[in-house]
Amino acid sequence: MTTTSTDQLGLGDIGPARFGSIPAVREGLADVGYLADEGIAGVVYLADRLAKPVLVEGPAGTGKTQLAKSVADLTGARLIRLQCYEGLDESKALYEWNYRKQLLRIQAGQVLSEGDLAGTPGHHSPSWHELEEDIFSEEFLLTRPLLEAIRAKEPVVLLIDEVDRVELETEALLLEILSEYQVSIPELGTVRATQLPMVFLTSNNTRELSEALKRRCLYLHIDYPDIDRERAIIRAKVPGISDELADQVARIVRSLRTIELRKLPSVSETLDWARTLVVLGINSVDAATAKDSLHILLKYQSDIERAAKELLNAVEG
Repeated sequence: MTTTSTDQLGLGDIGPARFGSIPAVREGLADVGYLADEGIAGVVYLADRLAKPVLVEGPAGTGKTQLAKSVADLTGARLIRLQCYEGLDESKALYEWNYRKQLLRIQAGQVLSEGDLAGTPGHHSPSWHELEEDIFSEEFLLTRPLLEAIRAKEPVVLLIDEVDRVELETEALLLEILSEYQVSIPELGTVRATQLPMVFLTSNNTRELSEALKRRCLYLHIDYPDIDRERAIIRAKVPGISDELADQVARIVRSLRTIELRKLPSVSETLDWARTLVVLGINSVDAATAKDSLHILLKYQSDIERAAKELLNAVEG
């Protein structure tokens, strides 16, 4: 079979650096609406310079997925996203063959061989080898996110979202790609990247990832932001909010994260709450207002009841 492989990339072939410095990363992300701290900006900078994937772990709703989207926006790269879930397999992550189209091609070949042309001088029915060469070709290949990122000619950011949801077998599928940036297709050969995508893998820590996967990645933990950064995020993401209300929201949410809840409020839920208050025309949060809108911030009734008992002190504080 004819291979579709190209020469394997080395670090010298990865192309020009996307970022000039760590401060440039931080400023650039801020320009596209992502307020990164020095640690986040530093890992993104090193991922670019070292051509390494980034494993981003942390609580849900802290901006892990948004980081990859923002890097794509900043660099003008195409974002390719693989959303992981239990039961995800190679056919949905990497590639599969268009079996329906292959079957139609086989049937068409049979009709042709049995028709009038079968007796025509110089005509011969296609052999199985010829048919196999035909149906296992590019025309019948359905690319999925991983293969699409490898084959891309333009700059790409590959987001492998919630990788901790897949089984170990599927996780192992990622190892060849993250090690060599290549995919083996038995019928076509080895497809190697002509340019290296920036790769971000996110995890909510629902299970421990393998050491082999971790070794291939730079590690970044994104936790809940400190109060100053969360206040800045609220002001940047919620149009029309006053500095006083942004400060109150940040302080109340920070206070709620110190108590024992089934699910702590995420940054995205904080922003939803802040937007709700602005839409309702609320300029200052008192205890009653906070209690009445807790369902925007918290998702379990037991958490709402527990938080309500703490809210008065949080608001007054």
